[in-house]
Amino acid sequence: MPASHAVRRDLVRKQLRAAGLDAGLITSLVNVRYLTGFTGSNGALLIWTDGSTADRAVFGTDGRYDTQRASEVPELEPVLARECAVALAARAGRDGARLVGFEAHQVTVDGLAALVAAAEGVELRSLGRVVEGLRVRKSEQELLLLQRACDIADVALADLLLTGGLRPGRTEREVGRELDGRMLDLGAHAVSFETIIAGGPNSAIPHHHPTDRVLVAGDLVKLDFGAEYEGYHSDMTRTVVLGEPAGWQQEVYDLVVAAQRAGREALAVDADVREVDQAARAVIEGAGYGEQFCHGLGHGVGLEIHEAPTLSPLGAGTLAELTTVTVEPGVYLAGRGGVRIEDTLVVRGTGPELLTQTTKDLVIL
Repeated sequence: MPASHAVRRDLVRKQLRAAGLDAGLITSLVNVRYLTGFTGSNGALLIWTDGSTADRAVFGTDGRYDTQRASEVPELEPVLARECAVALAARAGRDGARLVGFEAHQVTVDGLAALVAAAEGVELRSLGRVVEGLRVRKSEQELLLLQRACDIADVALADLLLTGGLRPGRTEREVGRELDGRMLDLGAHAVSFETIIAGGPNSAIPHHHPTDRVLVAGDLVKLDFGAEYEGYHSDMTRTVVLGEPAGWQQEVYDLVVAAQRAGREALAVDADVREVDQAARAVIEGAGYGEQFCHGLGHGVGLEIHEAPTLSPLGAGTLAELTTVTVEPGVYLAGRGGVRIEDTLVVRGTGPELLTQTTKDLVIL
């Protein structure tokens, strides 16, 4: 996407210029990828606010990635150095920059000292989360990649259930590994995060790590997983039951379904993120389970599995059009079991668009 990368760099350049900066140094690998398309593990980008070309920028990496750089970022002048961010800081000073913004939230104390030492005659100033702010609103091309990631996860789960991969007698780890393998076989470039398979009492642990616990009849089983495709992540949670559900299991499940529906329906352009969270939380609180819903309603998702915005009582701001978020309420009863239901959605002016399509009816295996 070289054309869109140049457009993104120009949006950053305009913000740098408005802040009175001569240049901006981008060191977050995710942000470097967003602005250049580079997928290696060592990269940095120096964007100038003025210069002899409309898209004046210098890309830094090291010799291991020179061939990859030439393929993925052919349009930008390269600087090859193992400490490429330091090399770009030095380049900024040599080329006359006097005020350079940097991603302070991504730089360690030692890293900042190295930048200061290299950037002779340059004042470094925090950029804030300029690039992250741009990443909140997705392009239609990004949404196609997100949809592909969600499709892979949907199909992988459907195949797992259809072939009996989730059944009593298997361990959480066995189910998780099979689900991961199915996503990779379907074209995922990686899994979005460590897949959560949590059975029985473990389903009451929001971020349980799969173990060798054997699944048994009567278990609620929570599956939280996603596929990464071309850098973009899906995120989905479903909870199933092994055998006919007990009364309390059906009651909690139906409650979470209602809360999740309320949260989805609250998604709208300009909606306050705290009010979206409260729309779902009020349903659970009204049923007397408020203390058992112990996390925020959701988060942004894209090049990172967790990115802005945050849907929670502590969140801030409103939702922009074309923002992708999760809606994932849960109720967790310690020692008994828990239910979480999560979808990935797009905020649109015409209403929320659902990217994850797996049924939210209680699946009984």
